[in-house]
Amino acid sequence: MPSSQSHSVARSIFTKIIEREIPADILFEDNACIVIRDIQPQAPVHLLVIPKKPLVSLFEATAEDAALLGHLNIVAAKMAQQEGCVDGFRLIANNGEPSGQTVFHLHYHVLGRKRLPEQGL
Repeated sequence: MPSSQSHSVARSIFTKIIEREIPADILFEDNACIVIRDIQPQAPVHLLVIPKKPLVSLFEATAEDAALLGHLNIVAAKMAQQEGCVDGFRLIANNGEPSGQTVFHLHYHVLGRKRLPEQGL
């Protein structure tokens, strides 16, 4: 079992933002997700696309989540374009502690308007 599954998403900082217990710069919201600006941006555009469904990471996603995950990708692309990322953007989902995940509520980072270094595979 991946180590991230031992974490609880129930009261993550993102849950508190979704429930308006903590303020955030909210750029978009619908029934499925919320989009906020990252408070520690790594690029001129650094957004977080956060599903309202409490998934810890992609490890927890099932076939039932396919529509939600597709929706998150579409929202990410629309928000990147809205924020001026006309030449491209990077979409990142850290899954588990070894990948750098620090908030254990699934979220995508949208990074753009800066030439980002290539990531070796």
